[in-house]
Parts: sequence; C-alpha cells; structure tokens
Amino acid sequence: MFKNPGTKWPIIIALSIVGIIGACVVTIKVALNNPVEMSNYGMQNYHEYDDNVNDIIEAKIAFDQNYTVSFLTPQITEKGSVIEYKVSDKEGKVINDAKIEVILTRPDLKEYDMNLSNPAVKNGTYTFNSVDLPKAGRWDIMAKVSVGNLQRYYNLKADTRNPNTFEF
Repeated sequence: MFKNPGTKWPIIIALSIVGIIGACVVTIKVALNNPVEMSNYGMQNYHEYDDNVNDIIEAKIAFDQNYTVSFLTPQITEKGSVIEYKVSDKEGKVINDAKIEVILTRPDLKEYDMNLSNPAVKNGTYTFNSVDLPKAGRWDIMAKVSVGNLQRYYNLKADTRNPNTFEF
C-alpha cells in the first residue's frame, strides 16, 4: 500500500491526533455523565471546612471539655429509623437546651440527603421523628451540636444491611 516510506508517517500522525481527540471527547462525555459529588463533611462544603479547620478543631476541644454527646440509636434500618442523641455536661447533668442539626446522607451522592430538625427533648435525650431511608446500604449521620456558643460536629457511618457496621 505504501510504496513510498515517506507517505506513511503523515497518515500515522494524523490518525494519532484523531485518536487523541476522540479519547478526549469520550473522557469529557464520561465526566459530564458522572459528576463528582462535593464533600459535605462537617455539614459544609470542603472549601469552607478547609478555611475554618483550625476554628472547628478549637471549638471541638472546647465543647468536649464541657459536654458529652452520646449517640443512642442502636442501628439504622431502611424503615422507621429513629435518631437519638443524649447531651450532658461533664458532671452528668442533662442539657435540654442544646441545638442539634442532623443530616442523613449517602457517602457517594447528595441526592438522598435528609435534614432532620425539631427533635423532641426529654431528660437530655433528643429524639428525631422516624425516617424511612430511600435506599439500603451505607449512610452517614452528620450532626452539629450547639450548646450556647460552643459547637461540635459529629460524623457517624452506618449500614442498614449489617447492624455491626458502625464507625465513629
């Protein structure tokens, strides 16, 4: 086909350029169809979290010196999960005036995020209404607990399929 060896190199170079452009188009198409989910660790986007990380760590230390928060829910399930926290001071006195914000989220996408608010408070136990999770599997339970001007973030990882899978 190529009787003159000087004619095959321009064709090979042209085909390589077309192949590279094709690979770029495929890469862009795959990226647009599968967007990256932004992390919301600490109940804020990662830019805000990174900008304020020292303040968040100092607030956590100050909070932990004064208060104790316990997660009372033994397991989350797909149907009827009730999220409960107990807040007390270091002397064991219950705190009934804390503010707790909770987000149930999948670690891979924010589409199923569920914000829980207005818990019932009794003897320092904050009980949120039961929720039905739209999907089985791994869930992050993120909470922001505020007492007065002190606050702390909690991130728990649980799995509806296995009650023994739980991370703090």
